[in-house]
Amino acid sequence: MRKKFRRILIPFSFIYGGIVWARNQLFDKKIWRSATFNFPLICIGNLSVGGTGKTPMVEYIIQLLIGKYKVATLSRGYKRKTKGFVVAKQNSTAVGIGDEPMQIHKKFPEIAVAVAEERILGIPSLLNERPETEVILLDDAFQHRVVKAGLNILLTDYNHLYSRDLLLPAGDLRDNKNSSKRADIIVVTKCDLNLSTESKEKVINELKPLEHQRIYFAGIQYKSPSHLFTREKYVLEPGCHVLLVCGIANPQPIKEFLDIYVSSYEILKFNDHHTFNESDVKDIKSRFLKIKNEKKIILTTGKDGARLVEFENDLKQIPVYVLPMSHQFLFGMASHFEKNILEFISSFADNTSIIL
Repeated sequence: MRKKFRRILIPFSFIYGGIVWARNQLFDKKIWRSATFNFPLICIGNLSVGGTGKTPMVEYIIQLLIGKYKVATLSRGYKRKTKGFVVAKQNSTAVGIGDEPMQIHKKFPEIAVAVAEERILGIPSLLNERPETEVILLDDAFQHRVVKAGLNILLTDYNHLYSRDLLLPAGDLRDNKNSSKRADIIVVTKCDLNLSTESKEKVINELKPLEHQRIYFAGIQYKSPSHLFTREKYVLEPGCHVLLVCGIANPQPIKEFLDIYVSSYEILKFNDHHTFNESDVKDIKSRFLKIKNEKKIILTTGKDGARLVEFENDLKQIPVYVLPMSHQFLFGMASHFEKNILEFISSFADNTSIIL
């Protein structure tokens, strides 16, 4: 029903598409200029609104680079309550830097995690504050054409390919499909871990990558839940009842995971990037206490956990666990993908000059 209603909005998608097309033309024809940094900038983004696994991909690349390079991340800091350029510190919260940057900061406290509305200002500010930085990951910056990254990684959900989608508001695309041509690497995410070669080829034929573009396929791999506050691991068992608390664009993969590992679960769904308040926490506790099963836990996502951690006094007596998620590359292509990243970084000279 929701999809049928959205189709009514197609005329508005044409208007939106015209605006996006005009903006892209201004950049393509160099009427509006993009700043290029003589420095390794890797952009991880998508064409749609949420749900393709950008943050887990950022984390994947961080894990690849830690120990080899001084890594930093830069994002807008969606829904944060602060303005301007901010670098995460020990006392930072999701309110101050955004839930996804906070998730990365908690997981990788040794790297610089920064936020700024304008990346063109954020990059020099980050390099000034952290001059030891050797590579910056631009999270969700594919549409931010004021800065041109040296390597663009475009993600698309296998079950919701950009080639089959419509522009907002009738669909979920925030950029034209042709913008995919700006990508150097395309990763099809959320694939079945047993995806067949035939299915892979069908997607490649549908996306029609350009000669220079490399295309990879990845599925979701969930790890053992860890306690929100103590980090203690938890083993899911069939007899456990789970209250899934999530504010993400698409909880379907988690539901499919729970279908396999537990006998029963229920969902308390919030909007994507929902800012939890005391009333929400009270509802979560009330819902949990009403569950009659003696063996029960609350399960949440990494970015939801980054916001819920601020309510430790209210939740510390309740078993709240975070379900870690990562990408698993298929067809033995992980090492090839990683080689692309490492070769790109190593190709840069050791300076940070700006070319306009």
